[in-house]
Amino acid sequence: MKAIAITRAAENGSNLDALQDITLPRPQAGGHDILVEVNAISVNPVDTKVRAGYAGGEPRVLGWDAVGKVIEVGEAVTLFQPGDEVWYAGSLTRPGSNSEYQLVDERIAALKPKSVDNAAAAALPLTAITAWEMLFDRLGIKENGSENDVLLIVGAAGGVGSILTQLARKLTKATVIGTASRPESQKWATELGAHYVIDHGKPLTEELKRIGIKQVTHVASLTNTEQHYAQLIEALIPQGKFALIDDPTALDVRALKAKSISLHWEFMFTRSMFTTSDIIEQHNLLTRVANLIDQGVLRTTLGEHYGTISAANLRRAHELLETGRAVGKIVLEGF
Repeated sequence: MKAIAITRAAENGSNLDALQDITLPRPQAGGHDILVEVNAISVNPVDTKVRAGYAGGEPRVLGWDAVGKVIEVGEAVTLFQPGDEVWYAGSLTRPGSNSEYQLVDERIAALKPKSVDNAAAAALPLTAITAWEMLFDRLGIKENGSENDVLLIVGAAGGVGSILTQLARKLTKATVIGTASRPESQKWATELGAHYVIDHGKPLTEELKRIGIKQVTHVASLTNTEQHYAQLIEALIPQGKFALIDDPTALDVRALKAKSISLHWEFMFTRSMFTTSDIIEQHNLLTRVANLIDQGVLRTTLGEHYGTISAANLRRAHELLETGRAVGKIVLEGF
């Protein structure tokens, strides 16, 4: 089968050109695995991080977002049958979706939305899981909960921010404040439902005062947490909740003590990495999101379509993601 893999470690600080088209044997399904013929994928920051950190050895297939058709099922599979169209984000510990066929545990996959095409659907699984878990599981905001909740989303125009903004606006009663620094990203965040959009290129506390917000109850920091850390703590109410997904080199957690602020890390691969007892929740979550899309409550976060799934197009996608200027998600489709 065709695949795109990272084939060597970084030299002189980069290994972008080490994304290469290769050929691999087609895998076979067993146990809880389904074998999926991949039709469309999207590219996430985790792809660039894993590529940059690759230490060499066997070529590694990246990619953690896919839509495709079930070709074969393992003997323990109960949720799907051949011919089903599914979507999923896969597991960080297994070969990725940048290949014609992929094995995935049925418990982290779901039937794709019926109302959107493969490219539009492929933009969503990883970011939808991340956003859902962050909003409801980590930050503890309730569906149709308190009108007193005020959520600040740092990086509201990115992949996770794009769906988190929608979930918070559509399913909760929180006031949603997104941050974005460019006119096009500010417009995008507003269109997705943010009540307010402020500029994270300026001091956040001053930007909040500008829109008449004294403090927030919850923070979802999706990018540059270290840069904004002190101001986010200042902006949070006592006993507020602070969640993040990026990888700061260091955070002084003692700074949270005076306000009894709780710190929550969201990593959507935890369930699949450790085969947790509640791993089926990712199937349930993606099923719910698919229904919300089909009901018109949520929309795709597809930003750009980069053509077919190839090494050349994946290099372009990685390059744009590493600038930090992507709006929405980058999708590739077909071989």
